[in-house]
Amino acid sequence: MISYCLTALTVYGQMLNDSASVTLVKKCVDDIYNFQFDSARDVSQKINHFFPQHPVVYLLNGMIMYWENYPLIPSSPARKDYEYTLQNCIRLCESKHTPEDSAEYLLANLGARGMLLLFYFDNNLSKEVFPLVISTYRYIRQSFEYTSHYFDFFYFTGLYNYSREAFPEVYPVYKMVAFLFPKGNKEKGLREIQTAAENSIMLKAESLSVLSEIYLSFENNYQQACIYSKSLHEMYPANSQYLADYIKNLLLVKKYDEAEGLVRSYEGKMGNPYFRAQLTIFKGILYEKKYHSYTEAQDYYNKGVSDISVFGNYGNEFAAYAYFGLSRIDDDKHSKETFRKKAMEIADYKNVNFDE
Repeated sequence: MISYCLTALTVYGQMLNDSASVTLVKKCVDDIYNFQFDSARDVSQKINHFFPQHPVVYLLNGMIMYWENYPLIPSSPARKDYEYTLQNCIRLCESKHTPEDSAEYLLANLGARGMLLLFYFDNNLSKEVFPLVISTYRYIRQSFEYTSHYFDFFYFTGLYNYSREAFPEVYPVYKMVAFLFPKGNKEKGLREIQTAAENSIMLKAESLSVLSEIYLSFENNYQQACIYSKSLHEMYPANSQYLADYIKNLLLVKKYDEAEGLVRSYEGKMGNPYFRAQLTIFKGILYEKKYHSYTEAQDYYNKGVSDISVFGNYGNEFAAYAYFGLSRIDDDKHSKETFRKKAMEIADYKNVNFDE
């Protein structure tokens, strides 16, 4: 593997057209998603040695920062470096390069923009979302011309086709900009994201994650969502967020024994406070739904809300699950209404509430 790179020193493009370098990139990506950050940094440094100042290296480093500091929130110490790294990636991608490098640089550009949008969107930073979405649109349109180069581009075309139609339905705030863009196609978008999930170099995990989220939150197909979240957990068992998503899906399809087994297995093994707060809320759901022990469920829900509140908007999804639970089990009619109202205020997807 090392020998091929000796001829690649000072080569700035075509990294993803070489099977050996692709192997390194895949190794780095797998390490990132499986929370093996020291190994991921080592691989990233190797890639940078042979492809100095290549934008893909900046993208990989941004991914490392995102997941090592998960959940990345506005007050996170890593925020500045994260934004700076991805903005550098975008700058390099948009600097002068040869036509032969266009597909590779476009992919890195869209990846960096996507990572920034993920951070801004999840933290409800609308002022940053809107201008970035608008400036990204022309690159998304270009991606439709490059799907024959890399399967990863199907992630972006699929996401555009699906979200252009689905997002304004769920997030009315985005209706004001949706009309600026051509219509999409939800069915085609799902097929394209599935293609990316099966064949991508860098975006397999993101594609599976998006498919799980779409079927959970937009399509109301919990069984299908569970298939994708299970695949992600099995691919990256050390990733606490993929584990949490899988447990959530198991609870939604009422596989309480399996969900509880995972909660018990990983409880105390992962130190991430965000994940611990999620587990606390899951235990509330288990005590409510499986054991019908409402006093214990209430205690876990209240503790979960308290613990996850420090993560601001990032914690709202899970706080809403707890408030929905409290609205079901509280004996006081006024409290029920108060908890329900609070849940509806902060829940992005009102239908994912564990009511049934």
